[in-house]
Parts: sequence; structure tokens; C-alpha cells
Amino acid sequence: MAVVLSLLLCAPTVASAQLMEPLSYTNAPIGLNFVIVGYGYLWGDVLVDPSLPVKDVDAKVGTTVLNYVRVADFFGQSGTFSLIAPYARLDASGEVAGQSRTADRAGLTDISMRVAVNLVGAPALSLREFSNYRQDTIVGISVLVTAPTGHYDPNRLINIGTNRWSFRPEIGVSKAIGRLTLEAAAGVTLFTDNDEFLGGNTRTQEPLYGVQAHAIYQFDASRWASLDATVYAGGQTAVNGTFNEDRQNNTRWGASVSQALGRHSSVKAYFSSGVTARFGSNFSAVGLAWQYRWGGGL
Repeated sequence: MAVVLSLLLCAPTVASAQLMEPLSYTNAPIGLNFVIVGYGYLWGDVLVDPSLPVKDVDAKVGTTVLNYVRVADFFGQSGTFSLIAPYARLDASGEVAGQSRTADRAGLTDISMRVAVNLVGAPALSLREFSNYRQDTIVGISVLVTAPTGHYDPNRLINIGTNRWSFRPEIGVSKAIGRLTLEAAAGVTLFTDNDEFLGGNTRTQEPLYGVQAHAIYQFDASRWASLDATVYAGGQTAVNGTFNEDRQNNTRWGASVSQALGRHSSVKAYFSSGVTARFGSNFSAVGLAWQYRWGGGL
């Protein structure tokens, strides 16, 4: 059974344009619910804010994520509602104004909500009807909204929270070819201003554009694996109207594997790493997630 994981294992340091999540645009029986508990570990040049005056960054971030997903009927096509609540611990070191500094932070990060609606190719079906469904081409749209709920101290260089809203509209296409599914999605992340940046300054950020692609192979009904890639660009920041030299133009690759543990649960593991990084965010990540599903006649 195809399911929508929508597992956004995002540390507070990772902009949504950098995420790589296969099967974000797929079909599932109406009324299904998912609870996903995951842990992700990131290391490398991973900072909350790429405009910070910090050099030679070495950071380690562990993030625990609780994610709830529900499949719903949107005008005859399937869609999902997701709520993502992360908790992160960050240990970082770097050079600030010629001085070696360290930082240790822990706390709740910014909560996100995602609404995804399939427009074509994913009819709203009951569990019994879904047994006869075979995917061809699915086209869908989504919006990811992140709220400034994480811990933030305007007197600190590095924070767990971002003290701003972000909005990421996206369009995705999924095409099944036998056991292989090819997926691609393009979106843009828009940011509100942080008017309490480092002692009362105002920090703005230009839109960050991203494209991700996936090749997913379904070994059998209980196991699949994917190769993942993303390219993102833009996101230049400014403080009090003065732009920083931090426009991003980066690429990443990754891999994921999922194994069902029975009718109601499954586990997923993933890895990702940077390929090229024009500015910042050159990090590696590994993660593991457990999913439990119920409802919809399951």
C-alpha cells in the first residue's frame, strides 16, 4: 500500500528547500491516520542563519520529530494534512571576529503544517476501493507553513527558533512505470522579516527556490527504496537593508529505504549529503523513523 509519509525531519538549521522526501505526491485510502516518530542527526556546516558572521563552522544537530498525517477527500481527489513538531539539540563551534566560540542549544523548534492536494490521478477511495487502484500519473500541489514557535533569544548568534514565518508553495508530479515511480517537485520558500535579529536589528531574506527529484523502486508490497536529489538557489539575506554575500546555489543527493513491520507500522531510514555548496549548509544527515497507521477501515 502506498502511503504519504510527509516526514519532514528538519532541524531548525535546514531550510525547507533542502528537504528530500519521496512519495510526497501519492495516493492512499481516505480516512487513514499516521503518527510518525523520527530522529535525524546532521553534521557539518549547519547553521540556523547563513548570514551570521561565523567562520569555520562545525555543528552537530540531533532532531526528534513527531508528525501527524491524515488522508482526506478534497473534491474527489485525495490529499493530506500534516502537523510537524520537532525538538532539537545543537552543538556548534566556529570563529567569531577572530575568536573561537562554542554554542550548546536545546529546545522546541518551529512547528510546521503542510496541506497537500492531489489534482489529477489520485481519486479519493475507500480502503476496499483502493485495493484495485493502480497509479499512473499524479499531479498535486502543497503548502508548507512554518510558525515562529521555537525558542529564540535576540541576544544570541545561534538559536533553535527562527523568529519568523515561512511559506513554501510547491507543485509535484509522480509517474508510475511498473515497479518504478519517478517523482519531481518544484517550490519556493517565502520568509517574513525577523525584526529582533541580534540586538534589535531587522533581518530579511529573499525567496529560496528548490527542485527535488526521486526514483522510487517498489520491491514488493512491504518494501521500497529511493534515490533522491535536490537543487536550491536564492535566499540572500539582508540586515537593516544591507545585503550579505550569502546567496545560495547548492545541490544535494540522498537515499531512503522503507520496510513494513506489519499491517499498521513501518520503519524508514535515510541518508543525504551535499554535492556542491556555494554558500553554507554543506552538511550530511542520517535519520530513522517509525510510522504507525490506523483508521479508514484498516
